[in-house]
Amino acid sequence: MVVNFARTTASTEMLKQVFQSLDAQSCPRFFNFHLHTVFSDGRLHPHILMEQAISIGLKGLTITDHHTVGGYQVARDWLEDWKWNHADSSIPHLWSGVEINAGLLDAEVHILAYGFEIEHSSMKPYLQRKASTGIDYQAANVIAAIHDAGGLAVLAHPARYKRSHFDLIPQAAEYGIDGVETFYAYKNPNPWKPCSVETKKVQMLAEEYGLFNTCGTDTHGLNIMQRL
Repeated sequence: MVVNFARTTASTEMLKQVFQSLDAQSCPRFFNFHLHTVFSDGRLHPHILMEQAISIGLKGLTITDHHTVGGYQVARDWLEDWKWNHADSSIPHLWSGVEINAGLLDAEVHILAYGFEIEHSSMKPYLQRKASTGIDYQAANVIAAIHDAGGLAVLAHPARYKRSHFDLIPQAAEYGIDGVETFYAYKNPNPWKPCSVETKKVQMLAEEYGLFNTCGTDTHGLNIMQRL
């Protein structure tokens, strides 16, 4: 297998530029970097998810199923076919993505991987449809594996764990994490809206440690505009 790092690097650089521009209004109508399908614990089939993304007019998105890129691959192939029949239409950019369980400060956290080469050997332990164990489970090694595959690592919903985000984010930053999921709807409001209190705290920590701010609905239901 030949890994196309030139393509992966260009895609990751584009993603960095997007992350630098995100704010509280970016999600869910322009970008969405946390979506689940039937390939893990979501209810949406990948092609339905993509149809919704196109209908909304999303500029970019990622499918972040747990420990699998199966949903992303189906969505990618569907989007390629769709492009042929809609050459003049606005087409969202679909980056590779996955959500990985990891141990950080004796707590289990979720790390989102973006823009990585899905065939890279470093990602193999994290694409087995179940959480990894041993040294592969440690956050430092998860982050390193994502970087080895040319991707970006982001701490998902940092204010949702048994350890405080004031502890977790500095430690994740020390391990080289690239960003935090700053804009997140912890209370699942309808319409979707990031929780202001948590957002301000996480945004402050992101600035302090030089991290990207990302956003996503964490969709598990039938509508990518909502979490459930």
